[in-house]
Amino acid sequence: MRVLLVDDEKLQLIRLENEVKKVLTDECEIQSYSNPVEASKYIETNKVDIAFLDIEMPIINGIKLAKILKSSNPLVNIIFVTAYDNYAMNAYQLHASGYLSKPVNEEKIRTELDNLRYPVEINSGKKLQIKCFGNFDLFYDGKPVKFARKKSKELFAYLVDREGSAVNINELNAVLWEEDHKSYCRNLIADIQQTLKKEGINNVFVKRFNECYINVDNVYCDAYEYKKNNPDAIRMFRGEYMIQYSWPIFDGLSKEDY
Repeated sequence: MRVLLVDDEKLQLIRLENEVKKVLTDECEIQSYSNPVEASKYIETNKVDIAFLDIEMPIINGIKLAKILKSSNPLVNIIFVTAYDNYAMNAYQLHASGYLSKPVNEEKIRTELDNLRYPVEINSGKKLQIKCFGNFDLFYDGKPVKFARKKSKELFAYLVDREGSAVNINELNAVLWEEDHKSYCRNLIADIQQTLKKEGINNVFVKRFNECYINVDNVYCDAYEYKKNNPDAIRMFRGEYMIQYSWPIFDGLSKEDY
């Protein structure tokens, strides 16, 4: 796990680092910067799991730095650390994980790390991460997985919704189009296979004869974790499930019931 600390006040940065080290294990990599410009250069080539960011900083403030982090890794946990309370709305709009007031201490930091928006365990083993709550999206090693066709992503979403059950071409065709597009459906399956292979994602999408399915043991999915009563997943569900599609139903509820 990689943790980024940024505060232009060096004494505050030292204190933050000391308090963070009291909570995290020695295996965690901590990178500290008093210069936000240097921090922005670091995140261009390094994936960060958790970032503690001061907001009031010269040249690149914490809000802008958070946007840079989010653009490279949408699942990064941003925890703002500030002496001011007038940035809460900006933090909310960025879907920040936490908002700490100075001075920080071990107890405050532990509380934030225990309640991360995106639990770091999601990234363990470089599993394919599947986000169903809100819009449906896929991430691998913190980066979005992009298919050549939008319908390929929807087909994959349907297989995720089926939770490992094998689905044949006829069912896929009926759900996605309600008319005969079986040949195009096979093209979408080929697109999925090629995209996952290119990304180095193995043993997730299974195609056999005239059907396909998702190997649920090789993915991390917020909806699956919700059904296992994982408290982190339960906290992340806000009544929205694959909202860009018309067909999904989550946990026995229709979209109108969310």
